[in-house]
Amino acid sequence: MDPLLRPGHCAPCMPSALGAPQADVFDRMDVRAAAGAFGAAPVAGAGGALQASFSPYQDNGGTVVAVAGKDFCVVASDTRFGLGYSIPARKVSRNVVLTDQVVLATAGMQADTSTLHKVMRTRLRMYQQNHNKPMSLTSVAQMLANTLYYKRFFPYYTFNVLGGIDEAGEGFAYGYDAIGSHEKVKVVCTGSAQSLIQPVLDNQVDGKQLQMGADPPPALSLEQTVDLVKDCFSSAGEREIYTGDFVEICKITKTGVEIELFELKQD
Repeated sequence: MDPLLRPGHCAPCMPSALGAPQADVFDRMDVRAAAGAFGAAPVAGAGGALQASFSPYQDNGGTVVAVAGKDFCVVASDTRFGLGYSIPARKVSRNVVLTDQVVLATAGMQADTSTLHKVMRTRLRMYQQNHNKPMSLTSVAQMLANTLYYKRFFPYYTFNVLGGIDEAGEGFAYGYDAIGSHEKVKVVCTGSAQSLIQPVLDNQVDGKQLQMGADPPPALSLEQTVDLVKDCFSSAGEREIYTGDFVEICKITKTGVEIELFELKQD
């Protein structure tokens, strides 16, 4: 093989040892790749120039949960606003009540969260004015998926759960990734403490990962579900630094949405 050819490249490459004027463009690309695509400090390239980069995103943490029952749904999120190892704010709501039967909770970047919630409220208001009725849970779920997918080339850095009561009066939840891929489920958790809370909900509500021969857990009432959600957040707050302070719990029934604030440890 020609020593001036690199695997994967069809053009000859001059080694950087020949000096800056002859330095090959791929050498400069290697320096950028080693520095990382985003968030890297300025690095001197082969030509001596400094190259700086930044990330348009930041992760402000947070955990969001939705648990659906036969005729209710509970949507909850913590209120801690994290930034690195600091806590700029302790009471930042991640929930938005979209209709009397639907609540959206969002973790991730707070700026994108605020923008997404504003877009959703505006579109729901337009639907209400055009059709003289609130949008159903199924329709809201599809609209949220479309909204996220529309931004797929520069996504909202948000991770959403949607919960509510459908037209038949049954509770359901939806879990989303950043670009709108979603699933209709009975329990879902996303955010910084997902790995701590989701297995507990799968086991205690969905009856997954049970020992052989064990009976599935009985259906939980609204009060039992709220207590389970509080226990999950209390436990996660002890092990995960981006979850804590308070839990904002939205209890959705056919009569509307009731909001409860549950205090966690603030350390």
